[in-house]
Amino acid sequence: MAEANILGLQDHFSCSICLDLLKDPVALLCGHSFCMMCINGCWDQEDQKGVYSCPQCRQTFTPRPVVSKNTMLDEVVETLKKTRLQATRPAQSSAGPEDVECDSCTGRKSKAIKSCLVCLASFCETHLQPHYESPAFKKHKLVEASRRLQEQICSQHDKVLEVYCRTDQQCICMLCTMDEHKGHDTVSAAAERAEKQKQLMGIQEKSKQRIQDREKELQELWNAVETHKSQIMQVQVDFLEDLKFAQE
Repeated sequence: MAEANILGLQDHFSCSICLDLLKDPVALLCGHSFCMMCINGCWDQEDQKGVYSCPQCRQTFTPRPVVSKNTMLDEVVETLKKTRLQATRPAQSSAGPEDVECDSCTGRKSKAIKSCLVCLASFCETHLQPHYESPAFKKHKLVEASRRLQEQICSQHDKVLEVYCRTDQQCICMLCTMDEHKGHDTVSAAAERAEKQKQLMGIQEKSKQRIQDREKELQELWNAVETHKSQIMQVQVDFLEDLKFAQE
């Protein structure tokens, strides 16, 4: 029960761009909160328009708001991380055939819940705790436990693929922007992900509207058919009455 409550709270303190718990959280005037890096990445690609919007509710701001870390919200998130670890630690289980194993466990491996793109390792609840408590790990990038960590690391520079090259349509690292991708159209990977999510939401809205329009057209067609049937039946009744009257 406690774990379910913690997971419910986690949804309220997650960034809708990176889908992880808020990191260096900032609160916009509309009330929605995001990781500072995520929202700045989104707004960087809106600089040319000069109008900046909330990725969640689409409220616009002009000029670009100056955001700063909400220290109170940051403390709440940090407390939530520690509480989550305490609540889930008793239920920690060994890794199954389909689970990602903790790289720090010796002997029997526990199930990993997060992977670190800086350490290039995956951790269970117990061994993940230093990443939440120690300042030395505070800037490390945590993602959902994955066996495919190497796919998120640049094979040439051994750096995290945190930039998206729109020219070549691929994820690259910061060093790549100074090398073979120099001068290319690049944005942060978080910003590109947010843009794709925005486009997907737009497509979903248009599809929903088209479905509603088709349903309305079908209903109107059905109503017309029913009206036509009623008119035919009335003609038949009138004809039979006229025939009966003529026979009399």
